Amino acid sequence: MTKPILSALVVAHNEEAQLADCLAQLGFADELVVVLDKCTDGSKAIAERFDAILVEGAWEIEGHRRNEGLDACIGAWILEVDADERANAALGAEIRSAIDGLSDGYFLLPFDNYIGERLVRHGWGGSWGVSAAPRLSARGAKRWGEQRIHPSLSLNGPRRWLKTPIRHNVDNDISDMLRRLDRYSSARAADLRASGDVGNLASNIRRMFSRFIKCYLSRKGYREGAYGFLIALMAGLYPILSHLKARLEDN
Repeated sequence: MTKPILSALVVAHNEEAQLADCLAQLGFADELVVVLDKCTDGSKAIAERFDAILVEGAWEIEGHRRNEGLDACIGAWILEVDADERANAALGAEIRSAIDGLSDGYFLLPFDNYIGERLVRHGWGGSWGVSAAPRLSARGAKRWGEQRIHPSLSLNGPRRWLKTPIRHNVDNDISDMLRRLDRYSSARAADLRASGDVGNLASNIRRMFSRFIKCYLSRKGYREGAYGFLIALMAGLYPILSHLKARLEDN
């Protein structure tokens, strides 16, 4: 029986600092597809060095650019990896074994999340990082939604799990984390304005505290010390900042 073709998809926006390391570890895939979204740096030249299929454009909606990438892949199975993530050879071997003989559904992959060189296992959530995500899917089993940030997902077929984690270099330091909070909340504010429902201050204040408590206590962020507190704080601030930007800023 012919083994299924595996495509690896990377979506990048000015990722020249990380793209080469990301693509270098995807040699186990049969095809590399790189979506270049409004790139003005050296990302294109890096992708060309790896003989990647290029999809170039300018998308305002994250879900749109990710769907463009999915459509460009020829593989029966597609692995989605962001430029700040690393999929090693052990994961590649597990993927090859897992998809052999399968033609439908999707797999959730666990994440090892790093802040700098510190592995932070606990506390992620509340739109501020994940511990697992559906990154491997059969062709046609996955579509992204219409949002600018954290787009919704439509998934079809059986759900399965892999064991080998993706390494996610989430933030370099606290300043990097704060810059990400600013980007995320601005994109979320644009989604809120587009929906015509920015919510109200009282409910978002409640969400600020409930998200902090959930990440710090329920998801055991306290086990990570100050890092867990920072994650819970960012998760709590994200909805209230998004709401205030949607209300008080024009764009």
